[in-house]
Amino acid sequence: MSRAVGGVAEPGLDHATITALRALLPVTANEVVQAVIDEVPSYEGALSGRMGGTIRRAVRTALGHFLDVADGADTQEVATEAAYELGRGEVRDGRSMDALLSAYRVGARVAWRGLAAGAVSSGLPAEGLATFAELLFAYIDELSAASAAGHADELAVRGRARERYLERLCRDLIAGANEDVLLTGAERAGWTPPGSLTAVVLPSAQAHAAHRVLDPRTLLLEDLQDSTAVLLVPDADRGHVLRLLADRSAVVGPTRPWTRVASSFTRATRTRVLSEGTVDTEQCLVDLVLDADAEAYADLRARVLAPLRDQRPATARRLEETLRAWLLHHGRRDEVAASLFVHPQTVRYRMGQVRDLFGDITSPERVLELTLALARPA
Repeated sequence: MSRAVGGVAEPGLDHATITALRALLPVTANEVVQAVIDEVPSYEGALSGRMGGTIRRAVRTALGHFLDVADGADTQEVATEAAYELGRGEVRDGRSMDALLSAYRVGARVAWRGLAAGAVSSGLPAEGLATFAELLFAYIDELSAASAAGHADELAVRGRARERYLERLCRDLIAGANEDVLLTGAERAGWTPPGSLTAVVLPSAQAHAAHRVLDPRTLLLEDLQDSTAVLLVPDADRGHVLRLLADRSAVVGPTRPWTRVASSFTRATRTRVLSEGTVDTEQCLVDLVLDADAEAYADLRARVLAPLRDQRPATARRLEETLRAWLLHHGRRDEVAASLFVHPQTVRYRMGQVRDLFGDITSPERVLELTLALARPA
């Protein structure tokens, strides 16, 4: 009878040899586990105690399935499934596939040494020993391939799950969720909260490229309104972030404690309506304040500048321009004249007209109202 593992024909071991090799399994399994502990750093301390006993039984079972296959039984699928689950478990235990493959290589070498010695002692001829070795290593290759598949699948599942958790956390952050919700979300996503976050709003088409050049802990959320995305940058060096994003249409909000980044996002979103290109919201505070209530600002201008309403448009513009310069330069006539490119006497004349129309313009309350009303040209 001829069976195969991984395309390799089995050597047709007699029942007496199989029985002798089964008797060696406990000792061989212990030797395999000890060699893995000694030679693969990732498993140092991981195979002791109850876990060590579990792994020894698993190694013994895997080798037992190999002998079952060599004895004609159809147990390969069971062993492969167990190896697949082992690969998934390694992800949960935080070990890389490289560590597991190293363990397989060490285990195969030590298992071969023990089983080959037993096979020779049981009378397996030399020509059968080579085929026996080929069968064993093909079996180990299939197990390692199954473990690699399990490891990759678990990583993919965990990666997708973590992406969903990070996306949910980002949504909660920009929505201003309470601190308990944010802490729970950060823990679930495996994301260590920084001291601060800075919101960056930019077109979705530019988001991934920008994300790659920023701190790896940066959170990314797409699918916002108007094809925009937001990046939440941890502990940002503001100047550095602005330089990195200089060639993108990004709006960089203010830096806030991480649980209060919603205000940074809100300001960046508002600023994006006002400006184009890469913008630092810290340079747009006046515009943001004046636009906080556009209707109220329009009403303020209309009330404060009412004395100009009956003037001819050209005259009204000149007087408004002169009054704005007078406020900015604190009434220093020569500086006002220079800024307007007119003679100081012209400034004197125009300010005489302003006083006739507005009356007292020197009280603190009046200066504040006029400054706000004239903060922007008509």
